[in-house]
Amino acid sequence: MAAKQVTTTPFPDQKPGTSGLRKKVPVFRQPHYVENFVQAILDCIPEREGATLVIGGDGRFFNREVVQIAIKMAAANGLGRVLVGRDGLLSTPAASCVIRKHGAIGGIVLSASHNPGGPEGDFGIKYNGANGGPAPESVTGAIFERTKAIAAYRISDAPDLDLGTTGTHEIDGMSVEIIDPVADYAELMHALFDFEALTTLFASGFRMRFDALSAITGPYAKAILEDTLGAAPGTVVNGEPKPDFGGHHPDPNPVHAHELYDLMHGPDAPDFGAASDGDGDRNMIVAPGLFVTPSDSLAILAAHAHRAPGYAGGLSGVARSMPTSRAADRVAKKLGIEAFETPTGWKFFGNLLDAGRITLCGEESAGTGSNHVREKDGLWAVLLWLNILAATGKPAQDLVRAHWAEFGRDYYTRHDYEEIDSDAAKRLMDGLRAKVASLPGTTIGGMTVKAADDFRYVDPVDGSVTEAQGVRVTFAEDARIVYRLSGTGTAGATLRVYLERYESDPARLEQPVVEVLAPVVAVARDLAEIEAITGRAEPSVVT
Repeated sequence: MAAKQVTTTPFPDQKPGTSGLRKKVPVFRQPHYVENFVQAILDCIPEREGATLVIGGDGRFFNREVVQIAIKMAAANGLGRVLVGRDGLLSTPAASCVIRKHGAIGGIVLSASHNPGGPEGDFGIKYNGANGGPAPESVTGAIFERTKAIAAYRISDAPDLDLGTTGTHEIDGMSVEIIDPVADYAELMHALFDFEALTTLFASGFRMRFDALSAITGPYAKAILEDTLGAAPGTVVNGEPKPDFGGHHPDPNPVHAHELYDLMHGPDAPDFGAASDGDGDRNMIVAPGLFVTPSDSLAILAAHAHRAPGYAGGLSGVARSMPTSRAADRVAKKLGIEAFETPTGWKFFGNLLDAGRITLCGEESAGTGSNHVREKDGLWAVLLWLNILAATGKPAQDLVRAHWAEFGRDYYTRHDYEEIDSDAAKRLMDGLRAKVASLPGTTIGGMTVKAADDFRYVDPVDGSVTEAQGVRVTFAEDARIVYRLSGTGTAGATLRVYLERYESDPARLEQPVVEVLAPVVAVARDLAEIEAITGRAEPSVVT
């Protein structure tokens, strides 16, 4: 078949956010919308001729159709080989793994991560570079500029491929390899973790529950946990990826994964509970009777990573996103390694990982990862937890409490005000930024402001500067509030307010989170005038 050139006109709304272009499905289904954005990506890959490209996504509604479009456009734009996950499926961390292992020039990853799916749900397209990580801002900026000037796109006339069977096809001289979406990733996990010890752990009667939320991680978790490590059949629930996630909201937190949360707080809780999200890059950890915040999880993994073979030599450094609690910083200080604070968005960890400055990194939004790929990785985090449990012989809840006893506890919560008016959200943030300089030394609600700023990040590797990443307010009472607007939603604006307070008194390490943070919450609402500006008296979601 021959490639054809199709005349088109630009869409004004194709600016990528923190992790690609995310919109409602009906937006992507507009004629030429997908093709314009994919062509813009391909136009920004200067050395694409004859190169290898990876394509796959999380299986949400519209995934198959866009995979077929991307394959045909890759053929028409001179790529030499495309690797596609069977049925068009690849978890985000698996896509990163495949890019790195096979020397691909990059990948087109289809996902809206933890956002809901279905015909009226969310969809997303992003480009990952040759290192396997999300494209840096210089590349996403170039892609956006290209979308504003695009006049035509190139696509093959070839018929759709059968994506359901592994094997090799050819389109216009380009090789298309349909690969097992799990195999390369499972091989990498085997190299990082002590599978023999994990098999022994499950053989001892250890019970766990992994809730895949009817999303992409199901096949990966079943293949590794049940089929390889011997976890009991049924350990993985909601394990079949569905276009609408089976009606689940695929965000692994106590609100949306409440069945797992309730089980782990019930009378017959298994020894360990975990969940992952829509595209497999996030994780939720629950011990019997105890939810482990992502911030604490990162800190605990950093403290014990050396127990897994892949990290036996220790860590070069640790990084966290700015809104993530400071728990990991305390571990880094004890280990004598560097600790970095970056803007939200996994791409900011990429330079640090590539430069060897860090080994582990994580975000408060349930994303944790390491230098094994260039994405956060939900199942990887679960396997590292299991490796630590196997090596220490301690129950998960005891491991958490021992960590608090040694390092203190960062009480932490996040309040999300979803789909608020965009103009109101901007007024709120502008108002906070106007107050920043005058806040230090003032007392609000009985708490004294120690420092305040609008977070500005200077990349320690390449010197690039990222401005206006969120307002930070730190208090003398060892508390902190962070305000920022999320870049992952698809409607209106989402205001995220992050609240934390450190406690080192052994007698106060088991207090109710709501009680400890109540004064901080009150100050946060008053300081930003949230209700007056947005009309919201309460957040949409508390995690």
